[in-house]
Amino acid sequence: MTTTAPSRPLTTPQAAIPAAYTELCGLRWQASTVGSIGSLLSWDQETYMPHAAAAHRADQSSMMARLAHESATSPRIGELLGSCEGELAKLNGQVDPVVHADLREMRRDYDLATRLPADLVAELARTGSQAQEVWKDARQKSDFAMFRPWLEKMLDLSRRKARCLGYPAGGELYDALLDKYEPGATANMIESAFTPLRARLSALVKDLSASGRRIDTRVTKVTIDARLQHELGQFVLRAMGFDFAAGRLDTTTHPFCSGMAPGDTRLTTRYRDEAFTDALYGSMHEAGHGLYEQGLPKLASIASAPAYGRPLAESISLGIHESQSRMWENFVGRSREFWDWLWPIAMKMTSTSSAASPLSAYSTDDIFRAVNTATPSFIRVEADEATYNLHVMLRFELERAMLAGEVAVKDLPGEWNRRVKEYLGLDVPDDRRGCLQDVHWAFGLIGYFPTYTLGNLYAAQFWETINTQIPDLKQRMAGGDFAALKKWLNENIHIHGRRYRAAELCENLTGKPLSADPLMRHLEGKLRPLYR
Repeated sequence: MTTTAPSRPLTTPQAAIPAAYTELCGLRWQASTVGSIGSLLSWDQETYMPHAAAAHRADQSSMMARLAHESATSPRIGELLGSCEGELAKLNGQVDPVVHADLREMRRDYDLATRLPADLVAELARTGSQAQEVWKDARQKSDFAMFRPWLEKMLDLSRRKARCLGYPAGGELYDALLDKYEPGATANMIESAFTPLRARLSALVKDLSASGRRIDTRVTKVTIDARLQHELGQFVLRAMGFDFAAGRLDTTTHPFCSGMAPGDTRLTTRYRDEAFTDALYGSMHEAGHGLYEQGLPKLASIASAPAYGRPLAESISLGIHESQSRMWENFVGRSREFWDWLWPIAMKMTSTSSAASPLSAYSTDDIFRAVNTATPSFIRVEADEATYNLHVMLRFELERAMLAGEVAVKDLPGEWNRRVKEYLGLDVPDDRRGCLQDVHWAFGLIGYFPTYTLGNLYAAQFWETINTQIPDLKQRMAGGDFAALKKWLNENIHIHGRRYRAAELCENLTGKPLSADPLMRHLEGKLRPLYR
């Protein structure tokens, strides 16, 4: 059974469509297809590419980035956009609202892309490809000095990029980069949301720690062969509804999802024999992204032209994208109902003909408590729900300060370690578990990190609405039935593409603007009883 969004029209036959729209869509399709080749090169570099190919891969990535940029900034696209916009004015609101939103977002994309010189785009791609390989070695050796010159170069390029893109009066360079990932957001907006949330999270973690109760987590540290972990992960992903006929799951250094083309969504994860829940939750997280990519209407058509390449077949923002991954990872995967269903299956799948599963010594209560601790840790992607956002806030502050020149790259390890001590109470032992743990800065993804916490906020608010509209959701989950949840996400979030902005979609679905209250209700409602 396929779970990919069906091929079907997204507009009504009676709707007026500008004459130039079909040609415009064809050019967008061409540009996105070129870009998808670049995505394939990047996926290969993160998974199977031999190390000796790194130098030529940087040339390939640079060339593909340049070609994709030239396609996306073709003067013909500008002419067609102008023609469509002229017709919109004459039609006086009679155009299908989906087409209208599509053209609005096309204009945004074109205006931003044409502000960037092709040479800068190519250099960013080349440097990102080279820096990624250096980061891998530096992380393995826990040696920030190896990576430092590449981070300095990437920050310089990012500043150039931000100046080209521009930002509103009274803003800052960071705003231009953040806007790419979370349209309309600014650094000041993020700061105003994060500051009170950090206080509430810190107070919760302090209260839980003061309870004196320590949760036994030995069950998460039993040794499970990576092959068996992979099979268990694939089983869970199929139950979630991920379509393996239109995607795959591989291993990498830093897990990610790439929805590179219609019918082609790639997931990656990583395995440690002694920490099977890390890979399980990593796989579920990336599959949440993957379900969003498979749910987007990439195979639909409008005016006899494919939707792929157009805004209405793309995700709204990284905050909304992250809401999907965090929902499946945490609101589903760390629930009691999920483990009531999976635990007997996991024991069966991790046993062999000669030995019982190492999980058989533990109960469903044990695993539920163990995956819901509130214990500060060094690694963001392995952090618990209560402390995860503190990791994100630290990165937001540091990348913002580095971009502005307020923190020198050479001082990053010291600043990182100081803030980890302040926020999490931990002494960072080495760079590998400190400022080298994430690949984002090697790629030049400055402005990306805040969307992780935005995703948690959106996920919590959506989750309350979903449980109201699917009142028996918990019972369904306890039976391994996630179809109703996936259907709700497909029909209420995925199918819209970029028709709405993130804040608008949130208010449409929940009736309220984004708030931290649902997330805090979720965390306190689950963690305070566990810690008594």
